[in-house]
Amino acid sequence: MVVRQMPRPACQCQCGAGIAAAMARFPFDIVGFDLDGTLLDTSADLAAAASAALAHAGRPPLSAEDVKPMIGGGIRMMLEHGLKASGGADPALLDDLYPRMLDHYRDNISAGTVPYPGLLDALDRFDAMGVKAAVVTNKLESLALKLLDELGLTPRFSAILGGDTMGKGNAKPSAAPIHEMIRRSGGGRAAFVGDSIFDVMAAKNAGIPSVAVSFGFLMQPVAELGADAIIDDYAELIPALERLGTA
Repeated sequence: MVVRQMPRPACQCQCGAGIAAAMARFPFDIVGFDLDGTLLDTSADLAAAASAALAHAGRPPLSAEDVKPMIGGGIRMMLEHGLKASGGADPALLDDLYPRMLDHYRDNISAGTVPYPGLLDALDRFDAMGVKAAVVTNKLESLALKLLDELGLTPRFSAILGGDTMGKGNAKPSAAPIHEMIRRSGGGRAAFVGDSIFDVMAAKNAGIPSVAVSFGFLMQPVAELGADAIIDDYAELIPALERLGTA
């Protein structure tokens, strides 16, 4: 017996137009991200680099959990916190150990670093909607670029700015890198996603909404950051941004 398939009726629902309209309704043209503790869990590699530097001073190593509250203000500040936690941060010692930590980190920058769950799916959805993703971090720009290159993520972002990109005194919480992120991404309405007070204040200073991630390297309870929205998983990011855009 031959089973014949009946022809399907033409779609009358204008599905393509509906999808396009839904994409057009997304309220932001640009979504910026912090790097460490927001896009990527870099704690293992940062802890290894800090521990390698501290070993030169006879200090005990730091675990990934130890360093998480120390991250956010850049590698030098993180090392200073590590020294204070292990016996004192003498300025001369900090000056000596900082390049040692940088060298170790640069040589092993992606050994244990991974994107947070759901991040790549969120970036795929932004691509489909024509929304540009960008990075503003207090990590040195050269290190941010090297890390994202090694993970194959650089092409996903319209702009990547580090703590030194805009010159001394213009890292987050300054609004300068946020404004530059928007300029390099072609302009439009933007929001920023991060895990620290530096991120939230940079967004506020730039006059754009902020989203805090509860899974990041928190220096304080996430509810105390003052972000406009909080998410516990990247699956919540796009709905949160949609709510912020219509508030």
